[in-house]
Amino acid sequence: MSIHRLRLVSEVLGGLFANEVSRAFGGSRGVDSGADSVGREQQRAREVRRGLERLGPFYIKVGQILSTRPDIVPPAVISELEKLHDRVSSLPFSHFEPVLEEELGPDWKERFLHVEMLDPLGVASLAQVYAVTLRDGRPGVIKIQRPGIRDTVTEDMRMMRRAARMFGRCAPRFNAVVDIEAMLGVLFDAMRPELDFTVEASHMDQAREAVKGFRTLSVPEVEFCTPRVLVQSLAPGKSIGGIDRAELPERERLAIGEELLSFTYRGFFVDRMFHADPHPGNIFVQPGGQASLIDWGMVGRVDRRTSMMIMLVLLNIAQNDGYGTAKAWIDLGYATPWADVTAFMSDMSALTPKIASASLEELNFGVTLTAVLERSTKRGIKTNPVISVLGKAFGNIEGSVRCLAPELSLTGVFQDQMQRIMLDLVGEHFSLTQAARTVTELMLGVGAAPEQARTLARDLSNRDFGVNIGQDRSARSRPDSLTAGLLSLGGAALWLQNRRGNRS
Repeated sequence: MSIHRLRLVSEVLGGLFANEVSRAFGGSRGVDSGADSVGREQQRAREVRRGLERLGPFYIKVGQILSTRPDIVPPAVISELEKLHDRVSSLPFSHFEPVLEEELGPDWKERFLHVEMLDPLGVASLAQVYAVTLRDGRPGVIKIQRPGIRDTVTEDMRMMRRAARMFGRCAPRFNAVVDIEAMLGVLFDAMRPELDFTVEASHMDQAREAVKGFRTLSVPEVEFCTPRVLVQSLAPGKSIGGIDRAELPERERLAIGEELLSFTYRGFFVDRMFHADPHPGNIFVQPGGQASLIDWGMVGRVDRRTSMMIMLVLLNIAQNDGYGTAKAWIDLGYATPWADVTAFMSDMSALTPKIASASLEELNFGVTLTAVLERSTKRGIKTNPVISVLGKAFGNIEGSVRCLAPELSLTGVFQDQMQRIMLDLVGEHFSLTQAARTVTELMLGVGAAPEQARTLARDLSNRDFGVNIGQDRSARSRPDSLTAGLLSLGGAALWLQNRRGNRS
């Protein structure tokens, strides 16, 4: 890590660290009014958001993930983290020319008829995007990675992993329910392709194949790419967030909205690869044309069992079965020895009816998913770490579709897609590969009966060792979770700075 970067990280995290120390141990003198308390919490939340924005892309992604976790982050901070944006100033094109020469050679300009060098189409802390005219006259875009950003983000990941380990050692009981390092690992896996555009190009090729069955959707063509330069066809139209619904006939609006949701569901449950950041800026709509999904750098992947367990959760929600929802959620993760499974069942029985028949106008499904997280953590149920990235994707696609077709029902579209999804899963189950696996499992004696026995034993264990975790204690500890996290991050930053100083 460079001296400049280390100073910035130490300054920002050290400042947050000092604030949290003051908050945790100093407190406030006298009795505050409710307004004063709320004002301080809002100020604290703004400081956290601004600090993450100063630190750049990796910390922004971490903040966005944390905004989906009300089980560990207080409401005031979540409201601010939801406002996180990749706010950076654009660099002159001359800063990117050395990258182009290194990646494409000194004659890189000959690959295009024209490159718009003055006004970038998009500016982010990882890359800038410019309009180009391809050699055959078609419009395209060129995405160029910022110089040195790969090393910066990689080092940020290393430091965050160290901080997560420190946090886990300081709060083992909390870490047993919310595995911070595992959650970050899922984020790292989803984000690493953003540092290598050849991986992003591969994602686009896979997504283009997957989207062929959807009449209203498309993915831009990759013209050529290197690890730091990506050239692709131009996505026509404008951002789904900036389009006037009156520009499209109702049938077209609903068709695009339904297919965006259907494509997302198939990504979760059939392809098991999904766009992890489908916010409105990454979906372009052309009236009378198609919706284009762009920016495939951040992609989530899920294994077969986890995918099917998530589907079982949604099926139980669609059928308004709170008990089934709770059981499927527990199977997706696991119940700690001190978990209160009975209380979690009651929580889900109360929450599920509110979700089952609501439209996007009436329901924020991403927020609802995080509400399940909040209740499961409070009751001592550990959640699968992939839920953080999946919840972010769910919340983003929901917000994008709401811009175009708010009257759609997420569970309604899910039920409509179930026939196609189940046919694909049945075909997969009877594939040659699956048949070979089944025969091998039978030969090894790992059949269905032992698994059922393990499930029964786990259920019995959950009931025998259920312990009630009080709501008041949970409510008090939730802000402290963020305090502990910031203390760990700040401590790690100061430790690294001191270590660097000793070496020099």
